[in-house]
Amino acid sequence: MADTDYLSWPFLEPRHRELALSLDAWAAQNISQEHGYDVDATCRALVRQLGDAGWLKHAIGGEAYGASFDAIDTRAVCLIRETLARHSGLADFAFAMQGLGSGAITLFGSEENKRDYLTRVGRGDAIAAFALSEPDAGSDVAAMACSAVLDGDHYVLNGEKTWISNGGIADMYVVFARTGEAPGARGISAFIVDAGLPGFEIAERIDVIAPHPLARLRFTDCRVPAGKRLGEAGKGFKVAMATLDIFRTSVAAAALGFARRALDEAMARATSRKMFGKTLADFQLTQAKLAQMATGIDAAALLTYRAAWQRDQGRRVTKEAAMAKLTATETAQQVIDAAVQMFGGLGVVSEQPVERLYREIRSLRIYEGATEVQQLIIARELLAEAGAQRTTQSP
Repeated sequence: MADTDYLSWPFLEPRHRELALSLDAWAAQNISQEHGYDVDATCRALVRQLGDAGWLKHAIGGEAYGASFDAIDTRAVCLIRETLARHSGLADFAFAMQGLGSGAITLFGSEENKRDYLTRVGRGDAIAAFALSEPDAGSDVAAMACSAVLDGDHYVLNGEKTWISNGGIADMYVVFARTGEAPGARGISAFIVDAGLPGFEIAERIDVIAPHPLARLRFTDCRVPAGKRLGEAGKGFKVAMATLDIFRTSVAAAALGFARRALDEAMARATSRKMFGKTLADFQLTQAKLAQMATGIDAAALLTYRAAWQRDQGRRVTKEAAMAKLTATETAQQVIDAAVQMFGGLGVVSEQPVERLYREIRSLRIYEGATEVQQLIIARELLAEAGAQRTTQSP
């Protein structure tokens, strides 16, 4: 861990600093960037490693179910994602999806659901997934078409989900479907759907530029017990947003991890690469770029850990999480691009660290709300705050 100064910031407590340093030392010994070509097997192995080492206890909530704390510690989640991302994008992915895929159970699950699923997820015995997006409903959740109709003590699911991380290897999926209590986003409910349930199939595996398990799911008269519904009927949008409010901030932390690794690689390159009788670092253009990279990373880190701290204080962080994700992912893209440029031709050689980072960062600017959606969220929150102030101040 090259730069640890941010661990002394007042947003973090001594236990957070100890966590980050311990994980960094563990990852250096146990996590390899060379994963081979069997991505499914690699992700399964990483989940097992993270579970055996106890790191997945931070991805779930509820000490009774094996979690580190009763409530998910957002700052711990962010530090773990940032640290893992510096070492391996797939290791970060494996941890993140255990949290995102089970977060709705932590927040809204019944006692029985928590007992059945959280303990296994926290140990790495079960792999979790979060199924919200559809072919025609990504950021526009209100356009969701997948339906769930109550039939006795079961819901019958029909429809598709796509871009589902861990699709094809997950043991359980938190699936959002339209139950029709109201139009738009107000008529959606959330369900736990076990892999292998009759009527549930993996319709297609999807390959992307930074390989990880990804799939399109299909439900055909899939009967899900009513007891697997999470939260109230028709309140699934609330379930999704509450879950994303935790893990959207952690996407920013993962981007920070990628950016810090890129800066480390760039510094090593700039100080060792000989050019015209000097090193690359001797040129003012290089120095200016390194300064921009470091400044952008610190600015993004401040926004990220502010949002994480605020959520751990029990505050609503929709705006702050959006600011953190927008800034950290866009900054990381710029930092990594600059690092690739400093490496020259070597920077685009397959499986070089900066080339791998270049592929890994791109999806973070899209998933869990694209950059443009984060801008809309921030503006909406600002306008709502201004409207509330005007109402309060009016005679």
